[in-house]
Amino acid sequence: MEQPVIGILGGGQLGRMLVQKGLDFGLSFRIMDPDISAPCSVFNGFVQGSITHFDSVLAFGQDCHIITIEIENVNIEALQVLQQQGKKIYPQPEAISLIQDKRAQKTFYRNNNIPTADFVLTQNREEVSRHTAFLPAVHKLGREGYDGRGVQIIKTPADLHLAFDAPGVLEKFIPFEKEIAVIAARSAKGEVTTYPPVEMIFHPEKNLVEYLFAPARISPQTAREADALARNIIERLQLTGLLAVEMFVTAKGELLVNEMAPRPHNSGHHTIETHITSQFEQHLRAILGWPLGSTALIAPAAMINLLGEDGYSGPAQYKGLEQVLQQPGVHVHLYGKKNTKPFRKMGHVTVVDEDVARLHRKAEFVKQTLKVIT
Repeated sequence: MEQPVIGILGGGQLGRMLVQKGLDFGLSFRIMDPDISAPCSVFNGFVQGSITHFDSVLAFGQDCHIITIEIENVNIEALQVLQQQGKKIYPQPEAISLIQDKRAQKTFYRNNNIPTADFVLTQNREEVSRHTAFLPAVHKLGREGYDGRGVQIIKTPADLHLAFDAPGVLEKFIPFEKEIAVIAARSAKGEVTTYPPVEMIFHPEKNLVEYLFAPARISPQTAREADALARNIIERLQLTGLLAVEMFVTAKGELLVNEMAPRPHNSGHHTIETHITSQFEQHLRAILGWPLGSTALIAPAAMINLLGEDGYSGPAQYKGLEQVLQQPGVHVHLYGKKNTKPFRKMGHVTVVDEDVARLHRKAEFVKQTLKVIT
């Protein structure tokens, strides 16, 4: 049987790692991204084009059997037409559409009795200012917030000027103890599996993940509850592919779902080295209808995002790379982005070590040693 051509909307690092894994299976890909020098531009099948433009997406999909995404900001209407033409769209357009809008996400949680922070839907900055009794809170843009953009903490009425003057959601601020994530996978045949929860530590200013630790330092009971939540959500959505579910763990040990992403995710990069089946292989298995792979953890791990250093913009250089590569159990992934800018994701490093204390020391060493400059 001829292997299907898989189309990927978005040619960033997630698409790059997905294609890298797919080549092991002899799969064929087409990838579209507006950036001619995107990380996926090195592959055959890459085309430059807008993933939010109806005609561009519709034309791109004609030569694909299956179409998937590496970012949610895609043209839903074109995907719906392609689906009507008989193309397999995974995740399904209706799931992408819901997750594109944080307002719809939060309403979905409420309507399905999924625990989440209390919230108010807002239309503009003036409307946010009416909810001073709701503070402290977090204001999020309804659409197109990504990698820390589109999020503002509103602690007191003096901060109300920071609110977005656009449709958004005002969430009650949660003084959580940890933020964790569970990646669930659901195949085209309905099989579901999950990865063990991971713990995420964010940059204090930019709301980007700096460190990830696997497994998360939580109780077995909390881990079971997190797993059940992720399974419940992916089943309710009937989503085919991967779903990353981010959650807060409160001081009382309660879980509150924060956000979700219908694709391979930053919280699953470590799976390349540390799980029997990586998230990228699992996504391919899911959308192809193949049996899902084992998600067993091979060894404790840490993942460090390589972010462009503050104050540097221009051609990327990697200071400290040789020192980091001398460390056993350290795996460096560079995304092939030619230019760096402050806090841009340029790569990641996974550290594997059976000794958890040594693992944390190595992760800190990587963080302090490997710098992306110009």
